[in-house]
Amino acid sequence: MKKFFVLLGIVLSFHAISGFGQSNPDVLKSLNAEHPRLLLLKGEEQAVLSQIRKHPEWDAIHKEILAECDKMLDIAPVERIKIGKRLLDKSRECLRRVFQLSYAYRTTKDEKYLRRAEKEMLAVAAFEDWNPTHFLDVAEMTMAMAIGYDWLFDGLSEESRGKIREAIVKKGIEPSNEKRYSNFLNAEHNWNQVCNAGITFGALAVAESEPELAAKMISRAVASIPKAMVPSYEPDGTYPEGFSYWGYGTSFNVLFISAVEKALGTDFGLAQSPGFLKTGGFFQNLVGPSGLAHNWGDSGLKEGLSPAMFWYAEKTGDPSLLWTQKKLLSDRSANNVRNRILPALLVWGAKTDLDAVKPPAKKQWVGQGPSPVALMRTSWEDPNAIFVGVKTGSPSVNHAHMDVGSFVIDAQGERWAMDFGMQDYNSLESKGVDLWNRTQNSQRWEVFRLNNFAHNTLTFDGQLMNAKGYAKIDSWSDDKSAMWAITDLSDMYKGQVAAAKRGIAIRDGQSVVIRDEVKTGEKAAKMRWNLLTPATVKIVDGKTVELSRNGKKMLLVFDTKSEIEIKTWSTTPGHDYDAPNPDTQFVGFEVSLPANSSTSFNAVFAPSNKLPKIKPLADWK
Repeated sequence: MKKFFVLLGIVLSFHAISGFGQSNPDVLKSLNAEHPRLLLLKGEEQAVLSQIRKHPEWDAIHKEILAECDKMLDIAPVERIKIGKRLLDKSRECLRRVFQLSYAYRTTKDEKYLRRAEKEMLAVAAFEDWNPTHFLDVAEMTMAMAIGYDWLFDGLSEESRGKIREAIVKKGIEPSNEKRYSNFLNAEHNWNQVCNAGITFGALAVAESEPELAAKMISRAVASIPKAMVPSYEPDGTYPEGFSYWGYGTSFNVLFISAVEKALGTDFGLAQSPGFLKTGGFFQNLVGPSGLAHNWGDSGLKEGLSPAMFWYAEKTGDPSLLWTQKKLLSDRSANNVRNRILPALLVWGAKTDLDAVKPPAKKQWVGQGPSPVALMRTSWEDPNAIFVGVKTGSPSVNHAHMDVGSFVIDAQGERWAMDFGMQDYNSLESKGVDLWNRTQNSQRWEVFRLNNFAHNTLTFDGQLMNAKGYAKIDSWSDDKSAMWAITDLSDMYKGQVAAAKRGIAIRDGQSVVIRDEVKTGEKAAKMRWNLLTPATVKIVDGKTVELSRNGKKMLLVFDTKSEIEIKTWSTTPGHDYDAPNPDTQFVGFEVSLPANSSTSFNAVFAPSNKLPKIKPLADWK
């Protein structure tokens, strides 16, 4: 109910401003009449250039973009070649090229960059369409064309302007009005954020030529985008779709807000949506000292520089949000120019004082929502620090896996407990896998990387988790001697066991403790405790496993009164559509649990086999 009233408040406040749902020109009454009006107004290049002169890190990014644009001068424009059902990689490449070339022109005034961007846009304008059946493709292409049209407006010929403007309207904006393509308007995930951003960029770019259409699109977007923002970030900023999709959905949400605020003088209160300004902390805390993210769900391990984080640091007045980004800025080996919105970093970071960037004060971050997490570490500065990420939530969330209760662990600069992350969608779709059905018996859960058998989770009698189940972070502590989090996983094993709880703690900055407490019902159960690791595994005895990686060692010691059998399992998948998983292994144990029993299991990651005293979860305080 709370979500409903927050959403209603945002929509009604906008209704009062603009005449929601109508072609009301009032929404454009504060429109910046001049081009450029998107993200960086005319003359604001000087602030960017000043920052470049002041900070060598900005200068390096600036020079990277110029060098990359020089390489683009002699390559052919993108072609309309789909991969499976998607044109998305071409839309993204067009956005990357046009955004960077337009930036290069605005900061150097060298006409070669303008002409190359113009060539790219005219080629795309001539496409038969931008693949509206997969509307993300249209959205990113529209954004690319809008930025080029707006930023290069004065240098384009009237003929080129006309062709590009017509393509934005006919191949970008107008298809978004067709019912068969407009499902994104009610989506609660990244499609809403990305598609509304792309179409709004297009509307703002051509607003003086198409005022009625532009007003309608902007009104619609500001009413629609809270449907994704409210459930995605409330209450604490946790993004339900994980690390990589934060980099997608949130970045485009920030682009949207930044664009309307710059062009219209208001963000319609959207930045104040519950949890939205907290989500920069979520993204930063997801990355461990190994440099790898807690990559639960459909996620990768690294994202590189995030322009959106510079917006968050400026908007919240919290430069510590850039602690990790500052390090990434200094990484000369990074291929930053592959980031298609890289120029936005220089725009949003134009006032950033890198000398003010200090490590975050807190070493634990906990957030609830559809995919609750607890993220904790012993240090922000020590590359050998311990890091633990715990993920709860539900497999029913968009892009989720059956990974509720799973965890990752960094220590000694290595990742010991890992997550496979995502498998390329086309590799599964091309084999006919029913990938997007999240019901209990869907083929989705037969994909090796997606079910609970392949995560650091518990499994009972070889059964899948409850696809509709949900767990949250029930309690936690950020005490220096024992940071911990507890989750009740019982709903995930409905009909399998009576109760299951998991607690994970960092003890005295030295060891990681995983404690599981399980109650069976009227039937006995066989439990598997599973760990996925990239380490070499050696079973030492009936309670000890030695993990070794890159010359470093870690012990995994099990402590329980039950008779467990420590085992390893192969990570070679069983279907031809599954991705290979080289250099990984499962290790853990199996145990038979009698009916109507209560059993506890402790697993300790530490450099030695000296076990800390571990209390029942009820006594963790």
